[in-house]
Amino acid sequence: MAKAPAKADAGGGHTWSPSRSAAGKYSPWLIVAIISIPTFMEVLDTSIANVALDHISGGLSITTDQATWVLTSYLVANAIVIPISGWLSDAIGRKRYFLLSIALFTLASLLCGLAPNIGTLVVARVLQGIGGGGLAPVEQSILADTFPPEKRGMAFAAFAIVVVVGPVLGPTLGGYIVEYSSWHWVFLINVPVGIAAWFAVETFVDEPPQVKKDRDERFKNGLTIDYVGVALVALGLGFLELTFDRGEREDWFASGFIVMSAIIAAVSLVSLVIWELNHKDPVIDLKLMKNRNFALTIGVMGVTGMILFGTTQLIPQMLQQVLGYSSLDAGLALTAGGLATLVMVPFAGRLSGLVDVRFLLFPALLVQAFALWNMSHLTADIAFSDAAFARLFQAMALPFLFVPINAIAYVGLKQTQTAQASSLLNVSRNLGGTIGICFAQTQLAGGLQRHQSELTQTLNPLDPNYNDWMQKAAGAFAGQGDPSTTPLAVLYSQMQRQATMLAFLDVFRAMMVVVLVVAPLVLFMRSGKTGSAPSGGMH
Repeated sequence: MAKAPAKADAGGGHTWSPSRSAAGKYSPWLIVAIISIPTFMEVLDTSIANVALDHISGGLSITTDQATWVLTSYLVANAIVIPISGWLSDAIGRKRYFLLSIALFTLASLLCGLAPNIGTLVVARVLQGIGGGGLAPVEQSILADTFPPEKRGMAFAAFAIVVVVGPVLGPTLGGYIVEYSSWHWVFLINVPVGIAAWFAVETFVDEPPQVKKDRDERFKNGLTIDYVGVALVALGLGFLELTFDRGEREDWFASGFIVMSAIIAAVSLVSLVIWELNHKDPVIDLKLMKNRNFALTIGVMGVTGMILFGTTQLIPQMLQQVLGYSSLDAGLALTAGGLATLVMVPFAGRLSGLVDVRFLLFPALLVQAFALWNMSHLTADIAFSDAAFARLFQAMALPFLFVPINAIAYVGLKQTQTAQASSLLNVSRNLGGTIGICFAQTQLAGGLQRHQSELTQTLNPLDPNYNDWMQKAAGAFAGQGDPSTTPLAVLYSQMQRQATMLAFLDVFRAMMVVVLVVAPLVLFMRSGKTGSAPSGGMH
């Protein structure tokens, strides 16, 4: 990347300088393409294994509940590494840490694919989560340092493709693999991609002298490790992820394990905040939250993660449980949304550098709310096209959330703070996704019980509609001899189906309310475009 004079970004008076660019003598857009490959691989892996659980449990002769630890172990390891990845990047060196993360993720993927039992698979998934945790934050940090503020919108548009389309394609790709091959290839597919990505990063991505100089300056008196901070992060976020991921299966606080896990998470996180705010070299720089725009983007990013991951799990689940779709067909219903995101990403990237971000974020959140409202009016008799269109409409607005959020988050921050800022943004997105999935499943279980109870009350001989239906059904099913086609069995099956659908609609409606509550926070952001001149007072 050609040297250019330093430029002031919007707010705070901090300047951007090409001295920290990772492009070196190559085009910065080549760097975007290269560093997005391993990140896409990792983001894809957060959802691709979900559809393979039944095949894993059958192949390893374990229960489905035991197989869910394949997901939990990865998420817990990921949750622990992401917040400290900024510090690790600064301490080890940005490029070196990125390469180590790719290598560990790739090797762990190989071990996952070859695992002969559940114990080996869970350990390999932990290693995979540790390796994958540093990829997205480092990519964001590289993008923020390589592109000036007015061009970050388009750069983060590429990143949006990775983080938005990846989870969408995961279930579809996973469903295809397990249907036409075996669950082993869900993990083995990462190996050739990871090897190619490692060599591409090693060859083309630069570690600029200024980054090395900043690292040497920071650690000139020796590398001091915030052991207490690292331990509190591991305990706090690790047990928080464990609480959310296992809570529904363990009946929440009726389980002593969940109670203990929640207490450890709460105490550790409160202690972490107090410790890090008073530590001279914190492993997580929570003082960044004093920047109002950054704090607000963290909140909006969390809600965006909740919407993306929550609906990405809910829609295929609804199609399978209510409409009887296969995992592959349910995943294909999301594909239209992925295509819509790809189409809209360049527009979001371009507009992020030209328009006040509030005029992108606020309407995008309103569109999300309307899309969720639309989903809450679906019925149990919808066609494939209805489900695909509902997702497409929602997905069209997602780039106008992800791209402006990532572009505006670094405005007013020093370039030496980009690694820490990237870590916190990814923590927010992942934690929001975990909360969204947990919230959805909890609401779904409660709604199913409630609607079953309500519908069952009307199914009795005192209801003339009930008697009329039973008389007609008795004639229709007479002489078939199949216990599953007796009038009572068919009626119960239909009741279950309707109750399940109503429960899903309740969750979409609840998510809509959350979005509407959060949307006005965008208006409290400082005005300005990501590429505008300094306006001051960002902090």
